[in-house]
Amino acid sequence: MKAISLFSGGLDSMLAIKLITQQNIEVIALHINIGFSSTKNSIELLEQRAIMAGAKFEVLDVRSDYIKDILFSPKYGYGKNFNPCIDCHGYMFRIAKEMMNHYDASFLVTGEVVGQRPMSQNRDALNIVDKLSNNIEDKLIVRPLCAKHLEATTPELMGWIDREKLLDISGRSRERQLALAKEFGWNDYESPSGGCLLTNIDYSAKIREFIAYDNDFDVNDIALLKLGRHFRLDNGAKLIVGRDEIDNARIDEIESEKYIKFKLPIIGSVSMISANATFEDKLLASKIAITYAKHEKDKIYSVLIGDEVFEVSAYESKFDTHRYFFEKKNK
Repeated sequence: MKAISLFSGGLDSMLAIKLITQQNIEVIALHINIGFSSTKNSIELLEQRAIMAGAKFEVLDVRSDYIKDILFSPKYGYGKNFNPCIDCHGYMFRIAKEMMNHYDASFLVTGEVVGQRPMSQNRDALNIVDKLSNNIEDKLIVRPLCAKHLEATTPELMGWIDREKLLDISGRSRERQLALAKEFGWNDYESPSGGCLLTNIDYSAKIREFIAYDNDFDVNDIALLKLGRHFRLDNGAKLIVGRDEIDNARIDEIESEKYIKFKLPIIGSVSMISANATFEDKLLASKIAITYAKHEKDKIYSVLIGDEVFEVSAYESKFDTHRYFFEKKNK
């Protein structure tokens, strides 16, 4: 028998898988990629964690559909930041349920713990998730960590899994999960909520700031908001300046019709500006980009943006750029 487990790479999802595989059930750890996972969580790392827990790892990319269907119009609203957790969980379960025939799976698994998150994992929220995923009647979603606090599911009632081997964890304490991780010899897992950038106050603020100027949010924008320093210039253009070598490489890989990349005459960060930027904003952006490059004081540099050349010198200090620096203004 097989089961599909929603897999974030976090400790709870790893433990949920382990509790099911210990009952001789084959588990597919399905990572539904909505685009907002931490930059630290590479697909390779997630696969290692899934294998550690005893599952086969699969990825399903739903980023475009998630933006269109969930992110900006959640039926049950947002959490503390830009996180539509209830709608998101229901959406993921609905997708996983649709994949059951493909994987020849009989039920679904999740690492949710009742009471762990006051808004999205209370009993009412779990019931709403079941409703959104059409799970009210067939009861195919098993929550192994907190199963004994909930009504028995079909896999338990049918004897596919032993309810007595499931747990009765509840609330926000992590002691039992951490003790189990130690017991299994695990020391590599994501912290609670650490895997979703929509729960991050700074990233959420970047989304709100972005859509105040541009309502065409797409998959490339998800990635770009994770990277670089962000500046909003006088006439509304967005400027992105890489922070370090890794940041620069990631920004350079992204091709978007919304942005134009710079060519600097000296060593500096990879920078890009809104394609519809005014001449004045491009001039200002050139000056900021040179300020973050290895420049000489008072020297004039030629910066190429598209087919336009801008002759600029650096600001005296990087602090002079902070009135345009979105992250600084909003902290």
